[in-house]
Amino acid sequence: MAEQVPAFRVPGTHIHILTSPDQFYQAMKARIQTAKRRVVMASLYLGTGQLERELVECIEEALQQSQDHSRSPDLKVSILLDYTRGSRGQVNSRTMLLPLLQRFTSQMRVSLYHTPDLRGLLRLLVPQRFNETIGVQHIKVYLFDDSVIISGANLSDSYFTNRQDRYVLLENCREVADFFSELVEAVGDVSLQLKPDDSVTMMEGMVHPYNGNRQDFSSVARERIMEVMNTAHTRQQLLIQSEDSEDDRMSEGEEDTWVFPLVQMKPLGIQMDEQVTQRLLRDAEPDSTVFLTSGYFNLTQAYMRLVLGAGASYRILTASPEVNGFFGAKGVAGAIPVAYIHIARQFYDRVCQMGQQERVHLHEYHRTQWTFHAKGLWYYLQGQERPCLTLIGSPNFGYRSVHRDLEAQIAIVTANKELQSQLQEEQEMLYQRSTGVDNSTFDQPDRHVKLWVKLVTPFIKNFF
Repeated sequence: MAEQVPAFRVPGTHIHILTSPDQFYQAMKARIQTAKRRVVMASLYLGTGQLERELVECIEEALQQSQDHSRSPDLKVSILLDYTRGSRGQVNSRTMLLPLLQRFTSQMRVSLYHTPDLRGLLRLLVPQRFNETIGVQHIKVYLFDDSVIISGANLSDSYFTNRQDRYVLLENCREVADFFSELVEAVGDVSLQLKPDDSVTMMEGMVHPYNGNRQDFSSVARERIMEVMNTAHTRQQLLIQSEDSEDDRMSEGEEDTWVFPLVQMKPLGIQMDEQVTQRLLRDAEPDSTVFLTSGYFNLTQAYMRLVLGAGASYRILTASPEVNGFFGAKGVAGAIPVAYIHIARQFYDRVCQMGQQERVHLHEYHRTQWTFHAKGLWYYLQGQERPCLTLIGSPNFGYRSVHRDLEAQIAIVTANKELQSQLQEEQEMLYQRSTGVDNSTFDQPDRHVKLWVKLVTPFIKNFF
């Protein structure tokens, strides 16, 4: 399966690392305003606050201008969200987008992916607030003509203001943009289509995700998505061969960066990201260093074994309890940060038991009035001060990312010194706001884990 990962050769100068929520928000607004052909956005959900309204207004203006022919008349907008998360509450992602759908029906598409695992009695019984634990559309791709932002951030006000994430902008990378546009379209094709009257229907000939047969849905969805992966893979192979045989290829200085899109959709039988991540963790050189971060530190058993058994040094950054997105939440959700403390403690204890504390270090991110949602890794070869590889996108390295949700990230491998420096600065900026974890960390009063949380964590850790 890993052999089917498409490979895109791009100039490193076209890749820009964004570092703040505001920069991410402003970059999206600016590019919507200048888009001529397509705006494609995939996210878990679209929030309902003022900043989200302004984003929707930007799309509305762009569509209006295209209708007035002052810009390209064939601007198309496609938005992919998760059905359960996007339908929650009276005011939700759907109600935010309906006016656009009603006004620009022929130019606008809204697709709502529904996991095939939430069906039957389970679908009736699981409360609305918790139904997303079964599985969601978690891919975050924001695409404007031939430029694309890959991130872990959702389209919600906190992600535009004080929720730290990661964001990479690939500017004028047509082939990468085409690939992600086709990927979002493929997931959209197997999703429920939002209609101007707020009803939803499946496209003609598609299996329904929760009323249809589970195996049939997964089989059709897998085939549709793998068609995109395989076509892109073949197309890029041919392109690389023709570039290699012709003299008009990019000069050596330009063709210094590779981009590999990694997709993980276990409910549909697709697990490329998992395979590549495992290979990366397993094959990291003994004297290399891996900086790995997740807003929700909950490594799968397989990833944990690889980290603990590897030769490379690991610096793992996770959210301190007060910057966890669930901190202060009502009810059961409020106990989730405490469960993460328990999981981190168990991991730290294993590191110590195996005598690995010189090689595997745990760090916690702190920032007043902020939350932490960054995920991915940076890979430093022995003796190098800048990373040559990064993983960036939606996966958290946890059970949900591997087994339940639809995920996408990119591996960027680069020899471009300027891009390597940007990646190094990004990594250092995040880790500078962290403190190292040791035994005394878990002795602090605010790290006390109640017995009931310890007892339920093994049963619920696969759902968050």
